Amino acid sequence: MAGPTRGAQHPDYSSSSSSGFIPEVWSGKMIEKLYQRTVFAEISNTDYEGEIKNQGDTVQIRTTPSITINDYEIGGGLNYEKPTSDKVELQIDRAKYFAFEVNDVDAYQADIQLMDNWSDDAGQQMKIAIDKVILGESYADAAAENAGATAGAESGGYNMGEAGAPVAVDKTNILDVIVDCGSVLDEQNVPDENRYIVLPAWANGMLKKSDLRDASAMGDDTSVYRNGKVGMLDRFMVYVSNNASKVVDGTTGRQATNIIFGHKKALTFASQMTKMENLANPSDFGELVRGLNVFGFDVIDPDAFGHLYAEKA
Repeated sequence: MAGPTRGAQHPDYSSSSSSGFIPEVWSGKMIEKLYQRTVFAEISNTDYEGEIKNQGDTVQIRTTPSITINDYEIGGGLNYEKPTSDKVELQIDRAKYFAFEVNDVDAYQADIQLMDNWSDDAGQQMKIAIDKVILGESYADAAAENAGATAGAESGGYNMGEAGAPVAVDKTNILDVIVDCGSVLDEQNVPDENRYIVLPAWANGMLKKSDLRDASAMGDDTSVYRNGKVGMLDRFMVYVSNNASKVVDGTTGRQATNIIFGHKKALTFASQMTKMENLANPSDFGELVRGLNVFGFDVIDPDAFGHLYAEKA
């Protein structure tokens, strides 16, 4: 006897005229989202963060004075100086917020922790937004001796690029360019430890194609998914980020990138999520979620901070 037909067991999914009820199933999982890497927490210090409560607060940072060394002669007496400790003011003058609503019906149908998941996304997007601000503005605060076509406090012999003449970087010279960045810091007596350079993706690709051959071997055991860490090279911890400032050079008409390098003590950052609230939605069923983040940053030691203006050759 012939067995039962396929249609007797299952609805015909290929037919638009099928009258069988096919229920929707909402997954309890979500597709993993890919975020831009952020580096500001890796390249700045938060030593002076203090107690930040509101936008407009100021953090006072004292500097160490330079003590004068004099020649000594017997019977010549001593000259006493009065060192003064200048201060740097870190203004907490930036703020960013997020705000979204979670409808009760959406939360029920999705059967997942929408509010927690979306709040996590908001936190990641907040980091990216802050990273773009810091990388997009701080390069202008590098010491004059650490930027331009005649960089180098002692020699003036290193080309870091300038408007109209960015440094053309390819796989044959990228190692030399990075070594020159290190030499610029050497001439400012910057310590070897805690140096960094933040490369755009195209420059990191050049690095991997260079004579270094296996640049990926620079990586360590920690995840690079969030902080963009690549590895060590000529005393620099190398990071890769798509948040660097990119401009179209007014003379060449080509895109150039403002690449920063330096010592972690040069750039300070302070931040505080001052508000994080869940409120009942007054006009619908569900909740409102909102957060306010105040922050500020400053290059407090320009001598330990450099600017490379480069383009892809």
